[in-house]
Amino acid sequence: MMRNEMSRRRLLSLGVGLGTAATLALTGCGGDDEEATTASGNGGKDYTGPKVDLKLWNGFTGGDGDIFRKLVETFNAEHSNIAVAVTTYQWEDYYSKLPGAVSGGAAPDIAVMHMDQLATFAARGVITELDDVAKALELTEADFAPTVWAGGLYNDKRYGIPLDMHPLGFYYNKSLMQKAGLDPEKPPTTRDDYTAALTELKKSGVQGFWVSPFQFTGGMAFYSLLHQWGGSLFDADVAKATFNSDPAVEACTWLVDMIKQGHSPANVGQDADYLAFKGGKNAFNWNGIWQVNDLKKSPDVQWGVAPLPQIGSKPAAWANSHNFTIVKQRSTNADKVAGAKVFINWLSQHSLDWAAGGQVPARKAVREDAGFRALTEVNALAPQIDYAAFPPAAPGVGEVLTTFYTSFNEAVLGKKSPKQALDDGVAKADKQLADNRKKYGN
Repeated sequence: MMRNEMSRRRLLSLGVGLGTAATLALTGCGGDDEEATTASGNGGKDYTGPKVDLKLWNGFTGGDGDIFRKLVETFNAEHSNIAVAVTTYQWEDYYSKLPGAVSGGAAPDIAVMHMDQLATFAARGVITELDDVAKALELTEADFAPTVWAGGLYNDKRYGIPLDMHPLGFYYNKSLMQKAGLDPEKPPTTRDDYTAALTELKKSGVQGFWVSPFQFTGGMAFYSLLHQWGGSLFDADVAKATFNSDPAVEACTWLVDMIKQGHSPANVGQDADYLAFKGGKNAFNWNGIWQVNDLKKSPDVQWGVAPLPQIGSKPAAWANSHNFTIVKQRSTNADKVAGAKVFINWLSQHSLDWAAGGQVPARKAVREDAGFRALTEVNALAPQIDYAAFPPAAPGVGEVLTTFYTSFNEAVLGKKSPKQALDDGVAKADKQLADNRKKYGN
């Protein structure tokens, strides 16, 4: 269970190359008839046709998977003419399996996708438009964070219905803070406070902030800090990489200095930072909101969670979002499409129940519900949605993000200086972005 949970956490953010590479082999998998691109039914308001059996793929292999399956069971019990069967894969397998399933005629009817995968799969003709579902749900941009709303669009058409957002959060070990003479109920919120706390922890014999060289979680911390310093990964058109700017170098250097100053060991293994946090060996861990439920299973760990400290000039936190999509088939069954839309509609309306799995509901109205406010730890990270740094919605961006994280890895492991690592990464990323323009057009 722990191995699966770790793998899920490592890949929760993906699209980062896996699905992107696989989808490049697809040609013409969007269906053989006109009906394949035509909206069916009334956008998910209801379905009165014959019984349909729907296949749904997802990557929820952790505690959130149990909650998701229970929600599907409830839906099935309430809908005698729609039966949804859930298949769960590790995320790293999920995106690579989907294109082959589509081209082989064995695709699911519904697929959960991360926001940064939508544009790629839409561009390759794997998923269908859902503007009518958004209309039926009466979804508007005003009820979402702008980036979450825009992330479901490709060429001004909607392909994803946002379900949630999952940001990076700041976890702190209250016992170690108290041992170092720090107030365990007042986690640091500024750069000065953070530096002072690490100094006191070091005096007490604790390396307080372990910096992972991997995407999980050091790369995501760098992603957050780059934006906190006012930088960006790409220009506005996602045509040029900009993650070697002065703010980016400064943010990367700050993390590398955590190792040089003795606040983190060198060459931290994958997930070792989180395991050390649970084991009482470090005090601060920047990790995803999905860790909330895992930590609740460890009563011996005295912990708290809060938004990321503001180390740079403005608040920012890495985040991604799960979206529902409908997968195109070789031959479209209008009844199945209509039933799939009813399911998406229903689960969107039950996103408060989904929040218990450790996710922030995408819809503002649900986040303002008293029931969500009662989910204390998850709700603590909800304010970050206003300044969350989401991956850009651009076809093929996953491979470029992999280059970004690889550059960070080289800097943290001391293979290159932060400046050199990021310069080399940008040179490679610019070539990838140029290739993407050829593959997908502008």
